[in-house]
Amino acid sequence: MKKVERVNVMMRYINNRAHFTISEIMREFNISRSTAIRDIREIEAMGMPLVAEVGRDGGYFVMNNSVLPAVRFTDNEIKALFIAFMATRNQQLPYLKSRQSLAEKLLGLISKNQQDDLVLLNQILLFEGTNPHNPDLLDLSDLPHPMLERLIQYLLKDSCLVVSAREGKEIKTYPLYLLHLYREKSSWQIEGFDLEEKKRRIIPVDNLTDVNPFPEKKGISKKRIVEQLSKQEEASNLVLELGPKAIAQFKKYHPLKMTLSYTSPYQNTAVLKTFVHVHHSDELTEMTNWLLFLGGDITIREIPREVWESLQERMVTIHEQAAGGDRINPAQG
Repeated sequence: MKKVERVNVMMRYINNRAHFTISEIMREFNISRSTAIRDIREIEAMGMPLVAEVGRDGGYFVMNNSVLPAVRFTDNEIKALFIAFMATRNQQLPYLKSRQSLAEKLLGLISKNQQDDLVLLNQILLFEGTNPHNPDLLDLSDLPHPMLERLIQYLLKDSCLVVSAREGKEIKTYPLYLLHLYREKSSWQIEGFDLEEKKRRIIPVDNLTDVNPFPEKKGISKKRIVEQLSKQEEASNLVLELGPKAIAQFKKYHPLKMTLSYTSPYQNTAVLKTFVHVHHSDELTEMTNWLLFLGGDITIREIPREVWESLQERMVTIHEQAAGGDRINPAQG
């Protein structure tokens, strides 16, 4: 039995007895006297009010009206919670208006040594988006869009909503069955099924102006919506394998609605499948630029002829510009 598990079981063993001795603990858990004493001292440090009885037949008893702590965290669990909490800064996550009170409660639950460890971690660890000159855990500079929490409150009750959002200079209203609320490219997005136009719709939360419950819900089923969307999905015509450098580039920028399927447990290789509308000149140009942005750490498994030709033309242009430039000489490099 591991120490963490043993101490947890021992706490319940002690709490269920009016009196116990070191010898009983040694026999029950098959441990040495020194280990039993260390475990008991650790249990006392966690707040269980034990009273020692002096004498030949002495032992310990739990002070009356005491309550066994409902939750106990190990040192590593405390660090894991703290690091996860630190990593959420500057992420515009909902419900973190109470970040300061959450931090104070977490610090109040742990020992002085554990607090010192967390202070040191806070000084050492910096996450993406953290200001190195102000890495304060209690910083409240990352509040989300005010509509986000309201949106979530409605979603907890029902997935059918009527949302209004800015599109250019207009405000448009859509009845949606919300499929996902996700964060991508540093912004929150709604992925929903338009109940009037019967198609998938992506709306940035930053563009929302109003959210309300959907008044009519007859015949709305998520299963039917998913089946309808699956029939509408177009077959992929671009398939790429990405290495770690290309994955890093993908995380910096990628078109909306495009996701990776990781093929290794450490997320350093992945497959991307998507559909390119090659007859849309803007989309063709955007895809060409984006593939060049990913860099050389990709393997092309399937690509439309138009995209491949566009890539070749762009590479020829880049080579000619480099060869004619004053600062780059391919013959020397």
